[in-house]
Amino acid sequence: MARWWVFYADWQMECCGTPFSVGDEVSWPLLLLSSDEVLGGGWYEELSKLSGPVETVRDHDGDGGEDGDGGVVATLRGDDGLTAALSGEPPDEPGQWIRAVGMLTVERHGGLWPETAGTVRAIRVVRQEFAATDPGSRTLEPVPQSRSLETADSSPKWFGEGRCGVLAELEVPDLPT
Repeated sequence: MARWWVFYADWQMECCGTPFSVGDEVSWPLLLLSSDEVLGGGWYEELSKLSGPVETVRDHDGDGGEDGDGGVVATLRGDDGLTAALSGEPPDEPGQWIRAVGMLTVERHGGLWPETAGTVRAIRVVRQEFAATDPGSRTLEPVPQSRSLETADSSPKWFGEGRCGVLAELEVPDLPT
């Protein structure tokens, strides 16, 4: 069995998520992002290193989308049981073996992607300070070096008070051989 750190953003949970606790069995659609795209980066111990063949799946939820059939997203399905969509353009060759490093995130708004099932082994509530990009601006960005993690037994449904998501350690069973 492999263990992976997965970031579950507050807005994803508040919109479409179901709170979970340590020991719960969950199934989530995962997206591998550059660590810089998740709260301004600075993640080191939480990064995931994935390798495997790339598959492509239609990125739509049956509503037809603007072009009638949605786009295509690349997914990586490892032999360790983890499946994650990859950000960016899919490789030209389906089945191409790649290595990717980044932050696994729960993505509830990316269409009907394959999900990864596993058991939650640890939960950390993420607190992050934000500041205006310019004086008087309404655009906020993460303040470097201002993140903290608090151990918890359960994920909240509603955040606030500087909380911006949870980091869950997900234990994924190996695929049968």
